[in-house]
Amino acid sequence: MSAVAEPIVPPRATSARLRTLLTYTALLAIAALFFVPFLWALSTSFKTLPQTAYFNLLPHPFTIAPYKEALTKFNFALYMRNSAILATVITLSNLFLAGLGGYAFARLRFPGREVLFILVLSTLMIPDQLRLVPVFVMLTKWHLVNTFSGYALIKAVEAANLFFMRQYFLTIPRDFEEAAKLDGAGYFKTFWRVMLPLAGPAIAAVTILEFQGIWNDFFWPNLLLQDTSHYTLTTGLAQFVFQYQTQWNDLMAASLIAIAPIVLLFVFFQRYFIAGVVSAGVKG
Repeated sequence: MSAVAEPIVPPRATSARLRTLLTYTALLAIAALFFVPFLWALSTSFKTLPQTAYFNLLPHPFTIAPYKEALTKFNFALYMRNSAILATVITLSNLFLAGLGGYAFARLRFPGREVLFILVLSTLMIPDQLRLVPVFVMLTKWHLVNTFSGYALIKAVEAANLFFMRQYFLTIPRDFEEAAKLDGAGYFKTFWRVMLPLAGPAIAAVTILEFQGIWNDFFWPNLLLQDTSHYTLTTGLAQFVFQYQTQWNDLMAASLIAIAPIVLLFVFFQRYFIAGVVSAGVKG
């Protein structure tokens, strides 16, 4: 029996290899450009305060004192705890409410559905600066200023998350819902037991985006949470900037500590995050 000859793959043309080389070179250059500020922050976090005036990537002398200062002197652990509690509670609230609203807009038929959905999306065009006065007056009348409850109330559900969940639910075949109806499941049970478990990638994407958004939010916490015991991470970081001096080494150390949870969150959920973003953009 004669051996079957394997097909010969022709080599790529020189122009194709050149284009690939140029593409990767450009991508590496862009990545390095974005990495330089982070590298500078990392280097500065291990410097003494006088050394921060010089752009030397290698700290001399090398010290971990800025990390100790950030965690002890400025009560940074309390700020991280406040941000972690708020980010977790608000993220869970958005997952439930945005998921429930997204399912209703994607699957249920009711009068005025399209108009109501357009009104929800229109809130994305209103910046927080325009909502500042009415929101602050409303929370003041309800005695919710300087409380975690007031901040959580205005962040309970984001229109962007609702839109994202609705788009993902549109990609799920209706056969699953039909099977649930045959088993006697109502709308909420179908949402909770069938649709929500199938939306794992969308849930991961909303979790990362919302947790990161609340973790890094400065505008509303700076206005509403005025007591030092209620400071979040971002308002706490602002304490490193004084009237006549900025503690750059302590500030960079605190900033690196602050971004560590977000980096870990993205590393563990990045596959689901990318799948959710891609799937949500398939059907409009």
